[in-house]
Amino acid sequence: MSKTKTKRKRKTSKKMVRIDGRKIDEIRSTTIETGIIPNADGSAYIEMGDNKIIAAVYGPREMHPKRLSKPHMGVLRVRYHMAPFSVSPRRSPAPSRRDKEIGMIMVDSLSPALFLERYPRSVIDVYVEIIQADGGTRCAAVNAAAVALVDAGIPMKDLVAACAAGKMKGEIVLDLGDKEDKEGEADVPLAYMPKLDQVTLLQMDGILTTDETVKAIEMAIEGSKQVYEIQREALKKKYGMAEEESEEKVEEAEEEKATEEAPEDVPEEKEEEK
Repeated sequence: MSKTKTKRKRKTSKKMVRIDGRKIDEIRSTTIETGIIPNADGSAYIEMGDNKIIAAVYGPREMHPKRLSKPHMGVLRVRYHMAPFSVSPRRSPAPSRRDKEIGMIMVDSLSPALFLERYPRSVIDVYVEIIQADGGTRCAAVNAAAVALVDAGIPMKDLVAACAAGKMKGEIVLDLGDKEDKEGEADVPLAYMPKLDQVTLLQMDGILTTDETVKAIEMAIEGSKQVYEIQREALKKKYGMAEEESEEKVEEAEEEKATEEAPEDVPEEKEEEK
């Protein structure tokens, strides 16, 4: 009888190369600007990858119609809308079921950070317009809306930062782009308040094992913390706090340099005459 030898293929650990060249735990390039709409009480513009989103806040103001008001607390309303030219092919300008669903999700994500009990019979309106979509628009919209709420002067317990993780080609990756989202196996959007260590949004689309789910959540939290720092820097830049901090650092460095260059005083011993 002839024996056939089977060669075992050794598994080689190769680092996964993503479509845009990012590492598996790296978020997309993100920039945030505040105060871009003069007529709004607060506004923000975010570019997260190729996502381009504007958020505007109006209020707190009187609720109309009044029957929707609550006697002991305020109401947060979010209108999420994708422009017809934001995707290819062009979509209908009419609000879709998905738009309404994401608007409700954003209300649930942002409400825990607000003191709505301070605004009885009032409403805070948030309008989010997607100018260009590149996957992960709900997380980017939450990030822009949170900064716009702060820009409107509305007291908050903490900023809400959002980021998604997902599974692609059997690997858990952070902040999926549009192609990765469509070709991926799962998506886990998450919104997080870092100072309070509270998750305000957690969804999952797809199938993951228990270990993969835990890893995706941990990775999304780390991504949210990175977005949180970008949000803070944008607000500091708006109110001049970044310049003050940089000036203070320069002054401290100059003081330290001056103290190092200054000669040490040598105490002179004086002999007492008897």
